[in-house]
Amino acid sequence: MATQKPKLLLLGEIEHAFEPYAALSEYAELVTPKSTNREEFIEECKSGGLDGVVVAFRTFTSVSITGRIDAELVQALPQSLKFICHNGAGYDQLDIQPLTDRKIRVSNVPTAVDDSTADVNMFLILGALRNFNIGMTALRAREWRGAATLGNDPQDKVLGIIGMGGIGQTLKRRAEAFDMKIQYYNRKQLDPDQEQGAKYVSFDELLATSDVISMNLPLNAHTRHIISTAEFAKMKDGVVIVNTARGAVIDEAALVTALNSGKVRSVGLDVFEEEPTIHPGLLDNPSVMLIPHMGTFTVETQTKMEVWNIENAKMALTQGQLKSPVPEQANVTDWD
Repeated sequence: MATQKPKLLLLGEIEHAFEPYAALSEYAELVTPKSTNREEFIEECKSGGLDGVVVAFRTFTSVSITGRIDAELVQALPQSLKFICHNGAGYDQLDIQPLTDRKIRVSNVPTAVDDSTADVNMFLILGALRNFNIGMTALRAREWRGAATLGNDPQDKVLGIIGMGGIGQTLKRRAEAFDMKIQYYNRKQLDPDQEQGAKYVSFDELLATSDVISMNLPLNAHTRHIISTAEFAKMKDGVVIVNTARGAVIDEAALVTALNSGKVRSVGLDVFEEEPTIHPGLLDNPSVMLIPHMGTFTVETQTKMEVWNIENAKMALTQGQLKSPVPEQANVTDWD
């Protein structure tokens, strides 16, 4: 009798890498949930409808089906589930501790997004420095430049990068092409071959000495509102803030206050604290450049993400391990 294949559960949709995903059928039965919302998904899990699922391939859009993968949902997941392969670099929609407690291993796609996100990051830095949003908005209102004021060149400005991972390091190279001076703050200093001449400084020194501050760190319990009222007070007057990480690393209410006071001169944002809801103080301020979370919104990058995630799923099915486990689980060894 043939051995029954394990099941791989697709949460969301494959949009680009159709053939590589289909090829996983050699190693697993590819299934999708019948449920369309969180309540139905939990019931589907509890009723045994997803028994035999060993790997879940998760996309961002699947949040409409499962909601946040939190402690409540983790307890309902089928006992057979051993791996969740998350199709994104940021994975704040998953609570890692309860998943670890259940001995469910989680992966992400940590570097597939570096180029496209750093490109958007640099676009926002240039736009915010040059006050382009005021002119662009006025032009569409048939007012030519409107109330646009003189901007600033990026040359010789100090760019402070908070979070010097793959995106931060890629942004550094982009910014150096515009002759910006790079300093960074990270949980720990990078090796010299990774720093490539960037200056490592303390968090407070970065806040006090940067002309432009770029947020490039993951969102977790330690980084939520890492920039708030007290941090804005330490910054230079007229500082420029750019965020392509996660909205909640900045206290948006405090940011609006800092903008209104002139402490922050301009802002470039691709992410927001309560997406898709945007703080009205940001929407109404012409000095704020807003992009609706499009940092990885390219065919090439989204294809790379899916292919990377498929490789994680394949390794999980064939080797019982992951290509890129999330850092919180990297040193966990007791999975039996």
